[in-house]
Amino acid sequence: MSSVNSNFMHTQDQLKEIVSDVLQYTRLIGATDAAVEICEGDGLSVSVRCGKIETIERKHDKSVGITVFIGQRSGNASTSDFSKKALYDTVSAAYDIAGFTAEDDCAGLAEGRLLEKHPQDLSLFHPWEITPDKAVELAHRCEQAAFGTSSLIHNSEGASVSAQHSQFFFGTTKGFLEGYPYSHHHLSVSPIAGSGDGMQRDSWYSSKRLADDLANPEAIGRYAAERALARLYSRKLSTRKCPVLFEAPLAAGLIGAFVQAVSGGALYRKATFLIDSLGKRIFASHIGIEEDPHILRAMGSAPYDDEGVRTHRRDVVKHGVVEGYFLSTYSARKLGMETTGNAGGSHNLRLYSTETQPTDDFCTMLKKLGTGLLVTELMGQGVNYVTGDYSRGAAGFWVEGGEIQYPVEEITLAGNLNHMFQKIVAVGADTLVRGTKEVGSILIEEMIIAGH
Repeated sequence: MSSVNSNFMHTQDQLKEIVSDVLQYTRLIGATDAAVEICEGDGLSVSVRCGKIETIERKHDKSVGITVFIGQRSGNASTSDFSKKALYDTVSAAYDIAGFTAEDDCAGLAEGRLLEKHPQDLSLFHPWEITPDKAVELAHRCEQAAFGTSSLIHNSEGASVSAQHSQFFFGTTKGFLEGYPYSHHHLSVSPIAGSGDGMQRDSWYSSKRLADDLANPEAIGRYAAERALARLYSRKLSTRKCPVLFEAPLAAGLIGAFVQAVSGGALYRKATFLIDSLGKRIFASHIGIEEDPHILRAMGSAPYDDEGVRTHRRDVVKHGVVEGYFLSTYSARKLGMETTGNAGGSHNLRLYSTETQPTDDFCTMLKKLGTGLLVTELMGQGVNYVTGDYSRGAAGFWVEGGEIQYPVEEITLAGNLNHMFQKIVAVGADTLVRGTKEVGSILIEEMIIAGH
């Protein structure tokens, strides 16, 4: 492909030529192996608040990262200057650094047999040639829809629109030389309901590769406003144990916690409560998690990982049993295993329950909760991955008889991830994609609610 976007300063062919030239130079100066990644990005972002423009930002960035190996010693250096002299100087810097580092028997490039030499097109690049004026108009529409929902909405933390186009090319001395462009577009709003000490804020957003797939700005504004309004007149709860329903956007965070606990770095450092969990039942037996990096236009799709290793669909959890970790080449070698194609992180993950029915919408999940807590916001980072202990500030709604009774705030949700994963009672059909994860609401049998 010779050209991808009028906003890029280089074509893919030009990036390929730069990477090839730099790789050749690493050989000339005596490197055993090397990897080169060149990236370029162009973006427009605007934000408005209470009907006034706050920011209009156009940015363009570019960088080259170079890793040089001398045997099993490695050095890294980077630059944003694409001139030949700057690139060669960066190679020399990486080479010099490698000369001072200790040998590491796990260092080195991914094996050639694992590399994806014929990547498929996953439809990840969809330019949005939106003007600043049009972006401002969309943000205004989104925020005005929030204000128009109720007279109790008369303030806002703003609405924003962004269009991001990026491209990269990656090459190694093992013969890998591939790259592609990709896009990421976003629309969000955060209205504030009420006044004085009783104000409540909430937000909603839509994020897609293709701008036409973004949710309607008015729909985003209205829904965000409805969420903020529902939180007015929140109460506090006394300390208790009860069932907890995680709303779908928050349920995605539970998948994220699992991913972190079974990622290579945590495993080989023994900094996780899920050490040696492969082949063990960690979740309730009806729970599964699948990874599919090849979904067209999805935010977590990639034909290969950050090391050029081919990606593939797999079951990470099946019938509650851990079937796979998330490993890079380095972390896999540290564990005496093989990379899973997850250098750079997980791809599209879907948590599901074999017991979920198509009729298990949000209202049905509230009925399954019965009497307990619906969580719609979490605060803080209170997860200890060594022990699995979980403690986070929360807000949401108290539910009785399957019906929402009143909003609650200033509570702390406490438990242990081991217990939480085992005690997942149900997963809703109210699925939502957040970033690279897809899941419905998750009902956990019991947790501690620390209140007042």
